[in-house]
Amino acid sequence: MLNENIKAIRKSKGLSQEELAIKLNVVRQTISKWEQGVSVPDADMLISISEVFEMPVSTLLGETIVEAKVDDLKAISEKLEVINLRLARRKAAKQKAVHWLFISLCAVIAAVFAVLIVLNSPYLGWDYSNPETAVAGVVFHAFEWLFVRIAPFVLLGAVAGICLTRKDATSGL
Repeated sequence: MLNENIKAIRKSKGLSQEELAIKLNVVRQTISKWEQGVSVPDADMLISISEVFEMPVSTLLGETIVEAKVDDLKAISEKLEVINLRLARRKAAKQKAVHWLFISLCAVIAAVFAVLIVLNSPYLGWDYSNPETAVAGVVFHAFEWLFVRIAPFVLLGAVAGICLTRKDATSGL
């Protein structure tokens, strides 16, 4: 059991018998004898082996370590490929949604500007002696004043967002 574990762990770590021998300050033949079950390492050497393999001695002495099979690695690789493809599609969909959000924002800003131009600030001609009309007029005026000053910057940001997300959003998967 120990011989099989040493061999399996060495291979899983990508070490040759020669490389393991160098790390343990022994000759390659010693490693070969351990793996064939001809001899066993002493207690101090078991500790050194566990340090090289970065695992407890009990693991070396315990259950047989099963090497990863090529089919298992292939299955894992295929699953990772599917996951990566899904993540890439999800990312592309989010980028496309953000791209269309910027386009929608530009359209809304243009539509509100068009409505404000067509209405030509009708609240300016209202009778402000009536408190309800005065409050409504002030609210409309405040909205128009803020919109006209803030919207151009938002529009520029949205146009920049469209340009920045265009390539990724239109490439698709």
